[in-house]
Amino acid sequence: MTLRARTWLCAAGALGVAVLLVTAFLRMPEFGGTLHLYRDLALPAAIARATPNLVSSVNFDLRALDTLGEETIVAAAVVGTLSLLQPSPAERERIEPQRGYVMPVVKLAGYLMLPVTLLLGIDVVVHGHLTPGGGFQGGVVLATGWHLLYISGSYPALKRLRPIDWCEYAEAAATGLYVVAGLAGLVIGGAFLANVLPKGEFGSLLSAGTVPVLSVLIGIEVAAGLVVLLARFLGQGLIREEDP
Repeated sequence: MTLRARTWLCAAGALGVAVLLVTAFLRMPEFGGTLHLYRDLALPAAIARATPNLVSSVNFDLRALDTLGEETIVAAAVVGTLSLLQPSPAERERIEPQRGYVMPVVKLAGYLMLPVTLLLGIDVVVHGHLTPGGGFQGGVVLATGWHLLYISGSYPALKRLRPIDWCEYAEAAATGLYVVAGLAGLVIGGAFLANVLPKGEFGSLLSAGTVPVLSVLIGIEVAAGLVVLLARFLGQGLIREEDP
């Protein structure tokens, strides 16, 4: 395909997206008005399923199928990164941590915040159906907490405590179990990813049916996927250039 053809194709696609966006904006409810059809449908559904966090109710119940697509994008990113950034045997021999001065206060803060951040991430994932948070946010917090060791200047410690192989397995398993949960909903409830578990008492930890289950699976998938992604990026960034 020539450059001119690619330009015209890109322009046609951009024009189509612009038309869709303008049409959607023009048909949106008036800002500050009382008419909000999505709210009027989503809020009663969340209350009926004992899910105080409306966002988690939308993500893992009302539009759980869309969340599966988002999860698949993360999985595809991990697979692509593993394929493209796989270091060669010669590059593995040249991976070495960069030498630099790290202030003691930064090291201390990193070591102290590591367990706190991991506990916070677990809390955000587990209580995602009750309070603001969920699998996506908690997974990012968990992956970030692990890499506080790198920020503290302890890349060898990060390598020892970072189970890359297990993260690859966990990322794939969480994605597969999400699909299994969807099939269970199809068999039991007649719809893919239907909320078929007992709803429990509003506000309790064991409530909201499948919402916390799917949130935990997403948290595992996001945390494991980000750890694998950062491991590959860090590995590439720490490859020492060949001597001339």
